[in-house]
Amino acid sequence: MNAGEIAIGFAPDLHVFVAAALRGGPTAVRIDGMSTLGHVVESLGVPLTEVGALLVDGRPSGRSHIPSDGEVVEVHGLVRPLNTTEPLRLLLDIHLGTLARRLRLLGIDTVYENPDIGDAALATRSATEQRVLLSRDRGLLRRREIFAGAYIYSHRPAEQLDDVLSRFAPPLAPWTRCTACNGKLADADKAAVREQIPDETERTYDTFAQCVDCGQAYWKGAHHARLSAIVDDAVARFGPGGAR
Repeated sequence: MNAGEIAIGFAPDLHVFVAAALRGGPTAVRIDGMSTLGHVVESLGVPLTEVGALLVDGRPSGRSHIPSDGEVVEVHGLVRPLNTTEPLRLLLDIHLGTLARRLRLLGIDTVYENPDIGDAALATRSATEQRVLLSRDRGLLRRREIFAGAYIYSHRPAEQLDDVLSRFAPPLAPWTRCTACNGKLADADKAAVREQIPDETERTYDTFAQCVDCGQAYWKGAHHARLSAIVDDAVARFGPGGAR
């Protein structure tokens, strides 16, 4: 059904989602008189998880608005950081394993599903545990049952981490979570982790931590300098008083 046209324009930060013809300014798009504005925006490629303000003829509008012929719609992106008082709890799909480990390194509650449990199960877990689902799969983020979602814009782990920290501005607590399972870390005696550490490590190190859930042992080994660089950069830019 053709109920006329609207003119719709997208903010530059949303251009990654839309066809080239929609990136130059308000563009004529047909409407059916029944679909909501949110549906129209999604049908043009933009996940609603990435949409901020919606203006219709210059006035704020909701996603449930039914567009009418001749209306001019402006679709804005999110304003970062998001204002939320809820503790950040994340769920990452199978393609974001490196990001998951870096988020855990910073003490952020991060569940990572590997092997792949499928879109339906991911959406259900997001809803059941009230976790924000992170993905580069726009189709997954369109599932109505998810608690909340966020699109990850880059395929590079360092940029992905910046994306999440700038979007949510979570409090950082480095070195407090297990990078393997997301459990909390606690100080451990050398005797308690002796079976997990090489002889040379036992002779060289005296300070250890252990995951209270999976038992994984941690110490300042060969990779500590690289991990410290990730932590120090994140804290300097996204911690209290950071440059962001």
